[in-house]
Amino acid sequence: MDSIDIKILSLLQKNARMPLKQIAESVFLSSPATAARIERLESDGIIGGYHAEVNLKKLGFPIIAFINLELEPNQKPEFYPFICSHPNVLECNCVTGHFSMHIKVAFDSTENLDLFIGNLQKFGKTETQIAFSTPQEPRGVTVEKLL
Repeated sequence: MDSIDIKILSLLQKNARMPLKQIAESVFLSSPATAARIERLESDGIIGGYHAEVNLKKLGFPIIAFINLELEPNQKPEFYPFICSHPNVLECNCVTGHFSMHIKVAFDSTENLDLFIGNLQKFGKTETQIAFSTPQEPRGVTVEKLL
């Protein structure tokens, strides 16, 4: 990866729908050369996909919560399919510390969050925090700093 690849990544992080011609002009390459670089970044797994940023509150999911779960290692084969198939789970991380799973969820009501936690507790003890606000939305690593 060179400085041109990093510039392409930076542009795509800011706007994944940026036209190829505009990206090419920004990095001083032809459109075919830029397209080839983007294809290589995709095939190398550096670019894993393109996503729309969705406003969860406007979609009717104003409750964002973080749930810590104590999970025994032998429960993972049953837990992973459960957590991966639940549509309200935004993220699930296996972490160090007293709790072994850190789960981010979005719900339309505290009642539905409570129902989910009840289902989750068949795997172990939980501890939940509800977010009041999010001063910094999720973001990727600023690749420009690699230059």
